[in-house]
Amino acid sequence: MRLKDFPEEELFLQGSAACQGCPGSAAIRVAFKALGRNTILSVIASCTSVFQSPFPVSALDLPTLNMAFATGGATASGLSAAADRLVAKGVLKEKPTILVWAGDGGTYDIGIQALSGAAERNTDFIYVCYNNEAYSNTGTQRSGATPYAAWTTNTTRGKGEWRKDVAQIMVAHGIPYVATASLAYPTDMFRKFARAKEIKGTRYIEIQAPCPPGWKFPSSHTIKVARLAVQSGMWMLYEHENGKTTYTAGTQRIIQGQSKLVPVEEYLRAQGRFGHLFHPERDEKRIGEIQERINHVFETLQFTHKMKEHIMDIELAPPR
Repeated sequence: MRLKDFPEEELFLQGSAACQGCPGSAAIRVAFKALGRNTILSVIASCTSVFQSPFPVSALDLPTLNMAFATGGATASGLSAAADRLVAKGVLKEKPTILVWAGDGGTYDIGIQALSGAAERNTDFIYVCYNNEAYSNTGTQRSGATPYAAWTTNTTRGKGEWRKDVAQIMVAHGIPYVATASLAYPTDMFRKFARAKEIKGTRYIEIQAPCPPGWKFPSSHTIKVARLAVQSGMWMLYEHENGKTTYTAGTQRIIQGQSKLVPVEEYLRAQGRFGHLFHPERDEKRIGEIQERINHVFETLQFTHKMKEHIMDIELAPPR
């Protein structure tokens, strides 16, 4: 699929209150195009609660519930059960897609209990975490998604811990579908939402969302930073369906040797939130730790890919 093949109908309308270069508004636009109008949306406390526009107008042209931080999974459970009942009674001909839209604060930290409970029950809904790696709506405080060494207003010398990986936590729940996405690869994102729509049960999609004011880069560089995240290995693109993981787009090309990892320094230098790693003195230790961690992951994945190719060659070789 190409961008020009996306549906023309716009369910995210003009006139939102989003910041210039906002990744959340771009991501939700792609999601709406893939999921279509028969969708019920629950927005969990986040930037989206604000940028959808002040009451009484809204840029979200779908039935929408604005809910509290901790309620994503619980809200989805109620909506899904109600929709099932309305279909059973003949009030609805077709069950709408139940979509929860949350930030990393409402996913990694405050809302993880309700999300985990809904996933354990395999509730029929799509949960989206648009991950800007901080509590950006309240002034850029650290979250469980904030990467190691990143500046926030309460980690002014850089966060001392590595981020947790909620996408892999969701894989461990055994749900039918988990995917990661990037604004720099919109067709890959669209395809993953379209695939999630076809599946029943809990589906989890996490989108890295580079935030210009929070990450300290020009608003015109959102896609550039998103692309560097994938090219450097700081953000990986994959989907996990029924026990099988498939790497996609830029990540797949690196693993298959079609392109090389960009040095992580290029990604770090593109954002002011990592500026303290370079000024007033270069922090070789922390820069090296980040690069070493990425190298280890990709060396393992590349080795596994080569072994699979070798096994296939053996299987396909003609008998002698």
